[in-house]
Amino acid sequence: MSEALKEIGGIAQARFPDCAGELVFDRGQATLHASSEGLLELLTWLRDDSDCLFKQLIDVTAVDYPERELRFDVIYNLLSLRHNIRIRVKLKVAEEAVVPSCVGIHNAALWLEREVWDMYGIYFSNHPDLRRILTDYGFEGHPQRRDFPLTGHVEMRYDEDEKRVIYEPVKLTQAFRSFDYVSPWEGSQDVLPGDEKAQDNQAEAGKDG
Repeated sequence: MSEALKEIGGIAQARFPDCAGELVFDRGQATLHASSEGLLELLTWLRDDSDCLFKQLIDVTAVDYPERELRFDVIYNLLSLRHNIRIRVKLKVAEEAVVPSCVGIHNAALWLEREVWDMYGIYFSNHPDLRRILTDYGFEGHPQRRDFPLTGHVEMRYDEDEKRVIYEPVKLTQAFRSFDYVSPWEGSQDVLPGDEKAQDNQAEAGKDG
């Protein structure tokens, strides 16, 4: 399978020199690095060429690297049922970059690109319905960006007086966010309100031992 993918990568680099870059194998996965320029032509060729036939778009996702100038990786996971091979197409894009939508090539991208827009704020040009899909339409920010606050910007509750759901700025005691544990498997040793009984039970168990 790797030889077939190497051949596909070589042909892609020759046919789309402005878009297709290095083909990298890591833990059995083939990743074709690419750029947004010429992306649609590359994806169309990967779908239609008889030696490729990557007709299934399994996922479109992204990864955030805020320290990089090209902050995001946009990743397309493709499957060829005919040849039983997979390939990943990866783009490095800046925070304000515009990525062409591939909905016209893969219908599955309709919702997948909406999710990437909602979670990361990456804009897909010519998408027919680019709006939030997992958060509310009035949601502020993009939750999977690494600089997004863990508590969010607003919280919502049902107001009995107004008989509707209202949004308010998050009010969270900052002391509850000051975690400093070496291992994620070590639970908090602080006694939070309501946990006094659990601490008493632990003390009794220690005496019995």
